[in-house]
Amino acid sequence: MGRTDQPARGALLVTLAALMFATMGVLIRLASAQLPNELVVFFRNLFGLLILLPVILQRGDRLSLATRHPWLHLARSLFGLAAMYCFFFALSELPLADAVLLNFTAPLFIPFVAVLWLRERLTPRIALAILIGFAGVLFILKPGSGLYSRTALIGLASGAFAGVAMVVLRRLSATEPALRVVLYYGLICTSVSAVPLAWSWQTPALTPLAWLAAAGLFATAGQYLLSWGYGYAPAAQIGPFTYAAVVFAAAYGWLFWHEQPDALSVAGTVLVVVAGVLAMRR
Repeated sequence: MGRTDQPARGALLVTLAALMFATMGVLIRLASAQLPNELVVFFRNLFGLLILLPVILQRGDRLSLATRHPWLHLARSLFGLAAMYCFFFALSELPLADAVLLNFTAPLFIPFVAVLWLRERLTPRIALAILIGFAGVLFILKPGSGLYSRTALIGLASGAFAGVAMVVLRRLSATEPALRVVLYYGLICTSVSAVPLAWSWQTPALTPLAWLAAAGLFATAGQYLLSWGYGYAPAAQIGPFTYAAVVFAAAYGWLFWHEQPDALSVAGTVLVVVAGVLAMRR
């Protein structure tokens, strides 16, 4: 059996990655209870960049920042940063599982960007996935009810921004080495997220800083496990296991904050996951 034909191992690694991402969400929420969103985003990016330092130093003069696509790097970073601001704010205000799920709506927005920018064709299956997914989103947002929250729209915006960032990343990955893409992302996001500190700075205590440092480690571990898992099976086959992050987030929310999803949220979650699976299939 070849390395790219081991779906069980790939699914396990992707599920572990989902656990890492859900754990990162818990740590971000804990830090957000003591720090404004601007500081949380900045330190998350700063610690993520610091984690890259050993790799950068090891590569030394073999690592080149020369690129033919500076504007694509900038666009990917800015849309990713916008997604991060929205997602972290949603984590601090919404039930944990809802915030994570709304961020995971990114695959529903990717086809729109691909059609408008890359001129890709919208297939009937993808159109069906989008309809199912947004029906699920409506169940979660609950417009017209007393449970409706505008904060949920910010959570949904995190998915939209992430979807655009993913499409740009797909273009970059065709010509740029992975480390260069990650390094540009870290440098740009850290620099841009430092700007709001001019009017929102407050000296953080050690505890939330430790949570944010740990969040950076868990996010990095999640990305590594995800990449490792995709080496064992096609993304379309094991990618849906990333939605295990929603299950882990729901478990964390129940365990630490006694959050219990209502029937509409559960139904919406099922629809979004089904839509995500359809969107990933080739």
